[in-house]
Amino acid sequence: MTAQGVGILITQLTAQDIPSASNDLLFSKLQQASVLVVGDVILDEYLWGKTERISPEAPVQVVALDRSDLRLGGAANVAINLAQLGCQTDLCACAGNDVDGHTLSSLLCRQGLAVDGILLQPARQTTRKTRVIASHQQMLRIDREQTTPLSADEESLLLMACQKKLEGKDLVVISDYQKGCITQGITQALIRLAQSRSLPIFIDPKGNDFEKYRGATLLTPNRKEFELINGHPCRDLEELSAAGNKLIRELDLQGLLITLGKDGMLVIDRDKCYHLATEAREVFDVSGAGDTVLAALGAATAAGLPLTQAAIVANLAAGIVVGKLGTATVSSSELNHALNTHPDLSPNKILDRNTLATELDRKKFSGRKVVFTNGCFDILHAGHVRYLQQARKLGDLLIVGLNTDASIQRLKGSNRPLIPQDQRAEILAALSCVDYVTLFDEDTPQELIEAVSPDFLVKGGDYQLEDIVGKSHVEKNGGKVLALPLIPGVSTTALIDKCRR
Repeated sequence: MTAQGVGILITQLTAQDIPSASNDLLFSKLQQASVLVVGDVILDEYLWGKTERISPEAPVQVVALDRSDLRLGGAANVAINLAQLGCQTDLCACAGNDVDGHTLSSLLCRQGLAVDGILLQPARQTTRKTRVIASHQQMLRIDREQTTPLSADEESLLLMACQKKLEGKDLVVISDYQKGCITQGITQALIRLAQSRSLPIFIDPKGNDFEKYRGATLLTPNRKEFELINGHPCRDLEELSAAGNKLIRELDLQGLLITLGKDGMLVIDRDKCYHLATEAREVFDVSGAGDTVLAALGAATAAGLPLTQAAIVANLAAGIVVGKLGTATVSSSELNHALNTHPDLSPNKILDRNTLATELDRKKFSGRKVVFTNGCFDILHAGHVRYLQQARKLGDLLIVGLNTDASIQRLKGSNRPLIPQDQRAEILAALSCVDYVTLFDEDTPQELIEAVSPDFLVKGGDYQLEDIVGKSHVEKNGGKVLALPLIPGVSTTALIDKCRR
C-alpha cells in the first residue's frame, strides 16, 4: 500500500514485510552481533505506593510507600536492551564517582555487562531520576543531575575507552540525553572513527541543534524533537517526509527514523519513505521507549536486516515495552513471540512462562484479578468445562497451567497422555473462559504458581485445601485458595476405563 502526497511516496510497512527467512536470520544472527553503546547513563528510581488522602499541611496527596526499586536508564537502558536481545554489548560513558555511580555500575554487573568502559569522575554527579507512582499513575518526578559538558581531559579519557571497545564491532550507537557526555567533540570523533571502519552509527538525538550529528548514518528523534529542529510543526506525514529528506541532505545523513507516538513511526531512507502503524495494544508507560527503539533497530541492523525490516522489528519492540511499567527491556523471546503471532493481532493465549509473567504484570497493574488452576486435561470433558467456567467467575483472568507430556508420563505412567501437549493446549485455549495457557514440565506447579502469583488458586473438590500445591505462597501474598465442586462420576480416568471396557 502507498499514499501519494506532494511529490512524496509513502509506503506502508507491516510485520508481513519481513519474510520468514529474514525472521530466522534475525534470531540466528543476534548472538553474533556486536554493538558499542556510548552516551549519558541514568539511574532510574521508582517509588511505588498508594494515595488515599490529602495532606493537612498543603493541598497535595499523601503517598504511602509500599516499595522502591532502581533501574538502568539512558544509554545504560539501551545497552541492557541490546544485551537482552542477545547482542554482545559494550557500554562507554562518564558518570560521577559517587554512591549513585557505584550503584549504576553494580546494576550493570548484575546484568552481565562489563563496566570497564564506565568512567567514574570525581567532578561529575551521576544523574538520578526519581518517579513517584501511586494509584496507577505517575505523581511526581524529581531529577538530580549535572549537565555540564565533559572537560577536555574527560573527553580524551572517554574516547580512549571507546577506541578500545571498537574492535570487532558491527555498529556504534549513541544515546544523547543532554547530560553532558555527548559533546560536539565526542560525537564527531565517534562518527569519524565509525566511518574509518565502515561501521554504521545510529544516534538518538536531543536538543535544538543537530549540527553535531553531521555525517551519522541514522538519527532516531521523536516527532517533538524533529519539529523543534524543523522550526515548525508538520501537518501530516507528507510534510514530515519532505522536511526529513531536507534534513538528511543538510546533515549528510543516510536516513531518519521519526517516532510518532500513537501514530507509529516514519522511516526516511533518502528519497524513500515508509510508515509503520503503532503496534502498542495497551500503553502503561512510555519511559525508555526511545531506548528500546534504538536498541532493537540497532540489533536488527547488526544482525543483517535491511533498514525497513529493522524498523519493523523496532516498532514491534516499542509496542511491547510501552505495555510494561517503568524503564523496561524487551527480550528476544518476547520479540520472537510478537513476530510469530503477527499479522493476526488477536491475543495468543498459549504463552511461555516468561511472556506470561510480563503479560500479567500489565494486567495486574490495571487492577485485574488473576485466577490460576492446573492439571493434565488429557481428555477434555463436561466436568472440566464446568469447573473452568466456575473458576473464571472468581476473577478477571483465568490461567491454566498444563502438564507437559513428560511430566504426565512421570505422574501417570507411560500410557498417558492420550492427547499430546500441543493439542491439549490448543483445545483449552479455544474455551472462552480460559484467558491463557502455559505449559510446565515440573512434577508440581509450585514454581509456576510463584511466577504467576495469582489472587485465587483453584483445584477440584477432590483435593483437600491443605494438600493443594502453592497454598502457602498464595496465602502469604494475600490470595485465596479454593476447592471447587466437580460433577460426580465424570473424570478422564473414568472415560478411559469405559473405552477400554
